Amino acid sequence: MEVRPHEVSFKADPKMKTGIMVRLSAVVMLGIAIQFACATNSAAESKLERDAVSKISQLEALMDEARQRSLDVTREESVVWFSKQFLKFANWDEENKQANEYLFGVYHAPFKTQKSKLAEELPDFERKKVIEMLDRAVATLESVLSGEIKRRPVNKVDWQNIEVGDDVLLSNGKPIFLYDYFSKSVGRSLTDTQVYNDHLGAIYHGGENLYPVDHDRAINSFLLKQDGTFDQELLAEITGIPNSNVGFLLFWNSGIPDWVLRKEPEAQRGRGLFTGYDIDNPLVRDVWGKIARKAGELTKGKKVTQLGYILSNEPHWYAAKEHWTQRYQEMNSVSSYTDAKFKAWLKETYDGNIEKLNENWATTFSDFDSISYPFPISRSHRGSPMWYDWCRFNMKRGTDWFTYLQRELRRGNPDADTSIKLQPNLFSENYRSHGIDVEALTELTSMIGDDAKTQWIRNLNRKQPDPWESHYAYFWEELSMTYDFLESVAPNKIHFNSENHFLSASWVRELNQPAEYVRNVYWLATIQGMDANLAWWWARDPDGSPEDRMEGELNFFDPALAGSYAGSANQQPHIVNAVTQVMYDLNSFSEEVMAIRRQRRPIRLFYSETSAINKHRHMTELFEIYEQLFFEGFPLGFATEKIIQKQDASNWDAIVVYKTEFVTDSEFAALQSYLDNGGTVLMDCHTSLSMNEYGHERDERLADGNGTLVVMDNNLSLEETKAEILKLVAGSLPELRLSEDNGSQSKGCTWRVVRNPKGGFLLNVLNIGKHAAKLNVTWNDGKSANATDMLTEKELGSQFELPSNGVLLLEVSDQALGD
Repeated sequence: MEVRPHEVSFKADPKMKTGIMVRLSAVVMLGIAIQFACATNSAAESKLERDAVSKISQLEALMDEARQRSLDVTREESVVWFSKQFLKFANWDEENKQANEYLFGVYHAPFKTQKSKLAEELPDFERKKVIEMLDRAVATLESVLSGEIKRRPVNKVDWQNIEVGDDVLLSNGKPIFLYDYFSKSVGRSLTDTQVYNDHLGAIYHGGENLYPVDHDRAINSFLLKQDGTFDQELLAEITGIPNSNVGFLLFWNSGIPDWVLRKEPEAQRGRGLFTGYDIDNPLVRDVWGKIARKAGELTKGKKVTQLGYILSNEPHWYAAKEHWTQRYQEMNSVSSYTDAKFKAWLKETYDGNIEKLNENWATTFSDFDSISYPFPISRSHRGSPMWYDWCRFNMKRGTDWFTYLQRELRRGNPDADTSIKLQPNLFSENYRSHGIDVEALTELTSMIGDDAKTQWIRNLNRKQPDPWESHYAYFWEELSMTYDFLESVAPNKIHFNSENHFLSASWVRELNQPAEYVRNVYWLATIQGMDANLAWWWARDPDGSPEDRMEGELNFFDPALAGSYAGSANQQPHIVNAVTQVMYDLNSFSEEVMAIRRQRRPIRLFYSETSAINKHRHMTELFEIYEQLFFEGFPLGFATEKIIQKQDASNWDAIVVYKTEFVTDSEFAALQSYLDNGGTVLMDCHTSLSMNEYGHERDERLADGNGTLVVMDNNLSLEETKAEILKLVAGSLPELRLSEDNGSQSKGCTWRVVRNPKGGFLLNVLNIGKHAAKLNVTWNDGKSANATDMLTEKELGSQFELPSNGVLLLEVSDQALGD
């Protein structure tokens, strides 16, 4: 019988993403069936797989010996688990090269041009990486058995019995750092132990099911019906989450029901990328207020809320017409509600004096109701009073929205912990039209929230090198500078990175990614404050196939999602294993890590949102001095007007004002008050603080008062500026010194020192530089120190080498070497 090809279009199950259009011809479907039925499974016969299986047996024999000697083999258990999983995955990839070819070719241009080659090579790539993992594990365990190295047993996470403290998570009475993946095997049950376990993590959430595209998570805009009642079937997605494991709930703000749009045609005007509605719309606010209250009521006291309610996924409202988000309908215009709100804000800001605004804006409006302004706003207006006023208002309305959401949530659950998945680049980059006041939102919520990104290669769509590539193994600016800011604003809050982009991002991915980088960046993030993290992303089902969303033709609103699978952790056994292994080590030394993390920050860099809004390169300039101080052996901090007013000034020695020309009168007054109360301020030159938010010259100058004001020559180099700063905090510098020779003029090792409660000191060293570093540890009097690697208990002495991406946690005895 002749089978005539015809296109079969079918709708997915109601819980499937409607954004995925699956079209398979009958012939293709028949071919797949024949392929599965008749495949010779050549992968199973491959030499690489036979070698891997043999090495698994070798490692398991060593593990049996170790167990008989009461030695912990948790680390090896994960190596074996990942090895077996990825050998299975490699076989699936061998049998489904056409599917992988499509996935490699769907988004990234560099992958499209070699999609067939990548799909062909993938199975053996995975097998080779499994073999490398096993070889390393065998060698390590042999060293343990021979006594060459000693390891602490892994402090495993008790996923069912996590305690939530003020600034720490506890498991079995000890600090614990939680790990898992965001958007994990959608469609798999939370109770599936092949997906939720010690190896991949076991944090529960409200996204296990395959929802329609605008739903995505259990708490979404569609819970409330037009008649004011709740959709009981959708509510069951919330109430059905097992009450066994630590977890979090995410407010998914992407869509809005049709009934809302019928009643309020403007409901999506002025939307954000992942906030699919106008946050100033009264009906939208009423709908979400009721949803937040109901979600709080239904989940009060449940373990799935231990990591809190994430009030939004990557919120922003970029108003600059040149910004890339304009292509995705973000802030193409503003609603009448936002316009009215802006005019009311202007009236309050200018004390009802329209002439005052006209003078500032160089306009001739008759009253506040008649004000008009271009929208979206061109970046050419940056530095103007109109630009400043809009950016400040945009931040104020964003904060107002989240204040409302949190208040309504806590009407249903008064004890609700909250965070917002803030993108750290909203702080670290120069753009400021995004509507996110990072400081205000970090103060507002009870937990710190973010989704920090780092990268070890430049973006795939960039040809020219990035500045960081000349000195560093990876781009760390966004992570480190933002984390130090967040921890300065909220030093006693749990820090939840609910979508880390350390492993991959939209245009950042590489199959042969270095596992050493993964170890280094997870350690850095944890030292700088991260308590729990979800990596982007795990989208593989236990049989090796991609999760349901990634099958068939991919047609998402966010096209980057379609490209997220190829070249990601889902095809990298060495990377997912590296994540688990570094988390095991961090948890085995969690008390030491917390001691290093809780250090005092003697230097505070003054941060002014006013300068960040007005200047084109303010954050770039601020990073210049931050980078200089980052490698000097102590944690950096930030000071703002609010931090100066609210926090104990004894927590730091001095505030540094660097290239900060624009500040409000209240910011200026906060610095002067700090000086009047005996504080120390170092200012780069008199140009800093010289103008108000509208660029008007300030007559006042800072005065010593009862404190110390140091104003430097504006011709000083960065090195000279750093030397002056270090003089001010000489009494707070570490008792140990770490000197570095990496063959270049730039330092690459960031380090921290803290007293060890057991005696001596703890010294953590991370080489984020691109070169190996020869290190020398001495006391401040020049005598050599004696260091021992705590991860292996091997004595290193005072001089040793640390490779690029290397990690050391050292115990330094009180006595100098040779004493």
